[in-house]
Amino acid sequence: MAARLIINADDFGLTRGINGAILELHQAGAVTSATLMANGPAYDDAVAIALANPALGVGCHIVLTDGTPLSHPQRIPTLLGADGKNFRPSLIDFLIAVLLGKVSEDEIAIEALAQIQQLQRSGIDVTHIDTHKHTHILPAVARPLLYVCERTGVGAIRNPFEEPWSLALGASDTLRRFQVRLVHPLRKRFEALPQIRNHSILTTSGTIGISATGRLDRPMLDAILATMPEGLWELVCHPGYNDRDLDAVTTRLRVTREIERTALLGALATDSPHPNSTELIHYGSLGPMGRLRELGQHSANTGHERLIP
Repeated sequence: MAARLIINADDFGLTRGINGAILELHQAGAVTSATLMANGPAYDDAVAIALANPALGVGCHIVLTDGTPLSHPQRIPTLLGADGKNFRPSLIDFLIAVLLGKVSEDEIAIEALAQIQQLQRSGIDVTHIDTHKHTHILPAVARPLLYVCERTGVGAIRNPFEEPWSLALGASDTLRRFQVRLVHPLRKRFEALPQIRNHSILTTSGTIGISATGRLDRPMLDAILATMPEGLWELVCHPGYNDRDLDAVTTRLRVTREIERTALLGALATDSPHPNSTELIHYGSLGPMGRLRELGQHSANTGHERLIP
């Protein structure tokens, strides 16, 4: 059985330069999927690109840290930072607050619902979800997200854990590899969540490239493709252009976005030599929903249902 690979570009909607790179890569056959930030500064531009390119699978990149929520602050006080208006700017602060029980799962569900439904109301057939900075590694975050997926008709979620074979390629620095290994024991708890265990919400065998974030150059990408075993995998990437718009947003990934764009074009574009045994798909191709999409019989959720009081 050939490997199946989802090539997902995160941060769709963050800047027009990121949007443009994702469009370029998708049209070249080097990106199959992207996750759209409902609160991104270039959201409208990303929606226009998505609607004009229906072969691009589009998920919701749910933001719970380092950004501005869509929900009214009074509805989600435990998600907010010191200013009472924005999310906690620090991932570590957010994770500690969750572990200490200071973040309400109901409030995570409220905000996730708002972000998913914004995409759906814009006409996006949301294929899956993931989270900014992989916050759903924690069960207390994944649990309410899976609840919302079921009730908004979203059929898949990123597996936020990297495979040992990918991690062993050594693209990241020592600290990054330590961090990825540190959270790996949480994987069994993620896989034990009811929706994952019974396959009502689908996921992959694992995600490639988490430890390589910021270091995904052509040699690393070639090594991943050459090493990838059979199974269903997601390659997470962050391509873009390092332009003036990127200077205006908070991100540690700047020059590396152009390095990733060049690497993806060189290794995975349709006219580039790459393993023919690898089937490139997106999350919307998976399961019964995927079959209905293939037949033109899938009715995408419109996002107008009021599901959570």
